Amino acid sequence: MEKKQQMEVFFLPSTAGLIKIYINGFKPYDSRGQVNAILNDVTVSIKGHHRKKTIIRALASLHESLLNKKRD
Repeated sequence: MEKKQQMEVFFLPSTAGLIKIYINGFKPYDSRGQVNAILNDVTVSIKGHHRKKTIIRALASLHESLLNKKRD
């Protein structure tokens, strides 16, 4: 029997555009999952065991990527 994969999607509006957050995994509790954060043409992918912390790390990494892109 196959297990169906579930993906959660969050859309966060910002002044720079729409931030899309795709969350996959984390079930059962404390299992590994992946979070993808996308804003315009910048994409960040983070893997981890704790859902909330991984989402926060993905958003922080997206922010850092945007700052680095702006400096260049």
